[in-house]
Amino acid sequence: MVMDTIQIRLSHGLVDRIDDLVNTGIYANRSDAIRDGVRRLILDKQIGSIPNAGDSVKEVRKIRAKLSKEKFDLDEINKLAE
Repeated sequence: MVMDTIQIRLSHGLVDRIDDLVNTGIYANRSDAIRDGVRRLILDKQIGSIPNAGDSVKEVRKIRAKLSKEKFDLDEINKLAE
């Protein structure tokens, strides 16, 4: 499988927690842990978000438009890692 490479910045607290997951053997490395976390986030957000009726392309576009307008408090999210 061909994968894209991205660069992200994480707080020291988050990196330490990811390293704990790796050191206990739950994940083989940081990349595996982060990939699994992203997959879980996407799955959690997708469940029940798209009704199985009508034109799914229109439904996805509508959901994307809605999500693009949402505001996130990055300071609040970063506090979770402390």
